[in-house]
Amino acid sequence: MVSAAEDDLEKFTVEAEAAADASRAAKAAFADAEAKAAAAAAQLESARAAVDQAQDDAAALGREAFMGGASPTDSAAALLDAAGPAEMLERAATLDLLGEDRAERLAMLQSMRGTEERADREARAAVAERDAAVRASVEAEAAAEVQLQASKQAYDAVAAQKLSLDQQLRDAEIELLAARGVANPSAVRDQEQRAEIAQARAGTAALVAGRVTSCYGSRSGAMHNGVDIAAPIGTPIYAPAAGVVLDAGPASGFGLAVYVQHADGTITVYGHINQYFVQAGQAVAAGQQIAEVGNRGQSTGPHLHIETHQGGLYQNRANPVPWLGARGITLGGSCG
Repeated sequence: MVSAAEDDLEKFTVEAEAAADASRAAKAAFADAEAKAAAAAAQLESARAAVDQAQDDAAALGREAFMGGASPTDSAAALLDAAGPAEMLERAATLDLLGEDRAERLAMLQSMRGTEERADREARAAVAERDAAVRASVEAEAAAEVQLQASKQAYDAVAAQKLSLDQQLRDAEIELLAARGVANPSAVRDQEQRAEIAQARAGTAALVAGRVTSCYGSRSGAMHNGVDIAAPIGTPIYAPAAGVVLDAGPASGFGLAVYVQHADGTITVYGHINQYFVQAGQAVAAGQQIAEVGNRGQSTGPHLHIETHQGGLYQNRANPVPWLGARGITLGGSCG
């Protein structure tokens, strides 16, 4: 029953983090769409400026033809009466009024018109994409908040149930020890429990003194992109290897987070922290305290969520276990 309760607690934590991850991805998509829309708007503005310049050139061409009196049959007037640049070009070719340079200038106007039309279409599409991304981001954030509240309520209920089960289990184990004739069974059980806790924390101590509650991989139908280590609020978090802090502060879904890039290019992410003790651009040494465990953001209970990213931030989120193991941090259990 205790094991089942622990599984439920893991499920609720992962569900909350998965919802936060979807919200973070939607916000990133919105930022990309906004940048794309801005670039398309700038391109359209440039195309319009080019068309205006080409129109000025075409007008100057008409004036040159008129002032030069190129044809006794009033061919300049024929050019000026044209409905548009395409018709002007056709008439000019028919009347054989234009030299090569002037033909190129009118052809340039037509080309610029086509560029403007394409830029306009692309700008409209980019705006539509941005607006859709805005809606998706808002919806994802709202869904994440709903999921968090539901997960927190379920987590709190199961956590209370687990406390009761833990006490029942302890009492049963003490009775078993007494039945076996062990002297002072309560003290013996407490000693065994302290040894179990110390063993559970031994592998993670170089990172954070806590107990692994969720590994990397699919959990409850959602992808868990890191490892969760439960520990009391305020428990120190140490850098597992030397590196440079990319960022430290507010982070969507995590509340507060620290991002460290290491010599091999790997980026480690520490989420849900209570407070941090480093700043962007700061070099940190292996074993240096960078933060402390918290319960911020989309979190159902105090824990550290750690991720490793390869090839750039959020580009390829890999299982942290091999990378940590290579640096002497063995998580053990199912994660090992």
